[in-house]
Amino acid sequence: RRKTKKPVAQDLKYGDRSCMANSSEPYYNKNTSSEISDNCTNLDYAHNATEDEKEMICSKNLVQLNYTTNGTHYLFDATACEYNYDGSGVLYQVIAGPIFTVVYTIAGIPLGLAADRYNRVRILTACLILWSLSTLAAGFADAYWNLALARMGLGIGEAGCNPMATSIISDYFPEHLRGSALGIYNFGIYTGYSLAFAIGNDVYTLLSWRWVFFICAIPGIVASVILLFTVKEPQRGQSNADNNKTVPGLKKKFRLPLKERVVELVKTFFLTPSILLLCIAGGVRNGGGYVWAYNTQLFFEQVKDQSKGEIARYMSWIPLVGGSLGAFVGGLISDVFVKKRGPHTRIWVLVISQLLAAPFAAGALYFAAPYCYLCLIPSNVIGEMWVGVTLAVLIDVVPVYLRTSAIAVYFFIITNIGGNVNPLVSVLKSRFGGGDAAYKLALLIMYPGLYALGALLFLFTLFVLRIDIRRKKRRDEEREALFGYNNSSEEEEDERSSSSKKSSDDERIQRDL
Repeated sequence: RRKTKKPVAQDLKYGDRSCMANSSEPYYNKNTSSEISDNCTNLDYAHNATEDEKEMICSKNLVQLNYTTNGTHYLFDATACEYNYDGSGVLYQVIAGPIFTVVYTIAGIPLGLAADRYNRVRILTACLILWSLSTLAAGFADAYWNLALARMGLGIGEAGCNPMATSIISDYFPEHLRGSALGIYNFGIYTGYSLAFAIGNDVYTLLSWRWVFFICAIPGIVASVILLFTVKEPQRGQSNADNNKTVPGLKKKFRLPLKERVVELVKTFFLTPSILLLCIAGGVRNGGGYVWAYNTQLFFEQVKDQSKGEIARYMSWIPLVGGSLGAFVGGLISDVFVKKRGPHTRIWVLVISQLLAAPFAAGALYFAAPYCYLCLIPSNVIGEMWVGVTLAVLIDVVPVYLRTSAIAVYFFIITNIGGNVNPLVSVLKSRFGGGDAAYKLALLIMYPGLYALGALLFLFTLFVLRIDIRRKKRRDEEREALFGYNNSSEEEEDERSSSSKKSSDDERIQRDL
């Protein structure tokens, strides 16, 4: 999005306009780009100048080009500026943020509630198809509202994927392997982030911004077909050690009505201290990640004076390798702790990893290249241990029959907290006087600073987590003793009921004969 936002805005004609370098001019090259850009963006306009007047001043602005290439020295004046859409403004902020985020966070909860009653694999497949088709539709957009609708569809599709996938994985893997399994699943976050730098820039340069969307849509469509035909819906709670405890004679089909399910979900989140603290801590830590993701390219270009190619050389593999390794190792370590000391010990992985990662994140802000990039390796390896571990902790605390909807609410909370802290960077930068030093200080507070604050909040969670886990297991045992509930989806229950009824009818016919 960072690379394509300007060409998309120019093609679809939305957002703010400003004076910028005209890259289509024949004398715009690596020797002149910086000088032209500085000259075009630093023009002075009258306070009350209209858009037409600004466009005229920009287009007639002369840039003095003074450079040497292939042994030949050039010195001449040229009109190298254009007044065009720059990929900023209210319309851009709306389509980049609220149109997606609001739909994404709200859609996740009803999808989670549906997944706790119906077949999760089928819902996940539908969400993945919608996500991919919406990405494809964005490439065909020829107006702002087309792109807005595609972003909404993308938000709905993406909202269902994490809760469904996490819930399915938690039923396939037992408690002492769950952290590692979720860590491997979260490889996708870092693969996608790295590919945005590695492939996105090249595809845009060689083809166009539309092909970035086309190519990104294809893997999702293929994966949805593979998912539907290869992944089976697991029985809910089948990996839980206590799930086999039942009371004879009380077995009957248990379906919690939607209204009661919503009430139970609200009570679970707001009356369980560890869950509430975990969500707040996860939201704060997520905010640090969002801040860095939104500012990575701008920071390296503006403060470190790095080119897009230099940034891509490092950022195309550091998040992929570091983040993926961190998510897996964090889950693996937490699983070892769980096996030896119990599920509450996962919190120590969260606290220690974030405290250790914060200094390396600060180093990325203050060291010169390439050391600033190298600091991101331990920052990613250690700092990203939290992703799968927090989900494993949440699954340990929430009841089995609310698992998917609880994960959806968790993502709703951490996305709304973390996704809305980035504007504070601009506020702090202005507060500190502006300029590169102020920008660094603002990021220091909002990037490694939030890592450290998240660690402190995770530590508070530890004090009440053990009590809440015991209470959850006791509630599950009591509910199963009273209702003997079957954790299968309603669709599977209906299929089994129909099959059983058909078998009974066949037996009756045989007796009659």
